[in-house]
Order: sequence, then C-alpha cells, then structure tokens
Amino acid sequence: MLSVKNINQYYGGSHILRDVSLQARQGQVTVLLGHNGVGKTTLLKSLMGLVPIKTGSIEFDGRPIQNATPYERARAGIGFVPQGREIFARLTVEENLRMGLAYKSGSTPIPAELYELFPVLRQMLGRRGGDLSGGQQQQLAIARALAAKPKLLILDEPTEGIQPSIIKDIGRVIRMLADRGDMAILLVEQYYDFAQELADDYLVMERGEFIARGPGSEMEARGIRQLVAI
Repeated sequence: MLSVKNINQYYGGSHILRDVSLQARQGQVTVLLGHNGVGKTTLLKSLMGLVPIKTGSIEFDGRPIQNATPYERARAGIGFVPQGREIFARLTVEENLRMGLAYKSGSTPIPAELYELFPVLRQMLGRRGGDLSGGQQQQLAIARALAAKPKLLILDEPTEGIQPSIIKDIGRVIRMLADRGDMAILLVEQYYDFAQELADDYLVMERGEFIARGPGSEMEARGIRQLVAI
C-alpha cells in the first residue's frame, strides 16, 4: 500500500532523515519506535506532504505521491492522526467528524461505523471538542481520520497522555481495522507494550535512520524493548 524508498530530508543544514525506506502493507500494522527527536514525526509529516523531501520516492497504492499536496494525499486515501490530536476545540464533535469529510462532494453522511468503534462519540455529538477529556479527544481524532474511509491510517503516538482504559479501546480498534484486510496502518509509538501487542512489523529509528526492523513476533527475542528504553 505504501512504499518509501531512500528519502532524505533536511532542516537548514541538519540532515534529519537519512535514506529512509519502509513499506506499510494492507491488513498489517507497521510500528515505528524510537526516542524523542530521532525523526519519527518528521517522517510522518514527509509522508503527508507537510514537509518536503530532498531526495527519494514515496509511492501510495502504486502511484508516486512525493510531489502531491497534503490535500491530494488525503484525497488519495491517507488518513493522519497527528501527535497532540489537533482537534478543533471550538467545534462540536459532529462538526469535527464532518471536517474529516471536507473534501468529499455533496453532503456525505458521517459513517455509522465510527459510533460503533467509539460509542462515546455518539453521546457527545453536540459537545465542543475542547470540553472532551484527553482520551475522548484522541478517539475523536482517530474517528475524524477514519471518516473518509482511508486506505492507509497514520497515527503519531496515539497513547500519549491517555488513560489505560482508553488505550485498550484504541488498541482494539487498530487491531480490528488491520484485521479487516482493507487498510494499512503505520503507527508511531513510544509505549513499548502497546506497540509490541499490535505490531505485525516493526522499525526502530535512531538519528534519522532505521537501525532495526523485522516481524513483530520477534521484537522480544531481538531485545527491542532494551533498544528503545529511555
């Protein structure tokens, strides 16, 4: 679904991403681990077109997208849940969900499935996003990204600052979406146990490059927990 080959990215004179290559496959969760400041969020922003890459290629669904705008990438079927959620605090839950459908033509209804995945959102449709708890805001951010039924879902640290019960709910949703087989999921995460539980494949980043990768089933045997420990 997503194929990234040898991308490089710079901020000023700093070389941030160094010949980064990865694949995110349909029906699988690809987990990206690493300490703060190693380039994980920059990689995601590069995939979304929010920052330009210097060299390399990004293919999505068989087509090159490295020159596409963020809008065009979203329209092609990439959903993005940024770090910090970035919901619209002054808009209602329903209005936030409709923002996920902003580029759809006509009056596309909010998919009923979103309320099945996150039942709390149905009860809070009229409440402003800023009045929700952190965990509820994260569920809203994920639901907003899912509203347009993306083929690839990118999540940047969805467990950050979230209570354990909602972390379990989010993990359950991610696994269910992957197991359906029609979506690829790329997950950046620092909570190791959450990442290991979900990972079909894993990648470890350090100083802008991958230093380890492999099947999720081998993470413990290869000592990945110690590799990413703070």
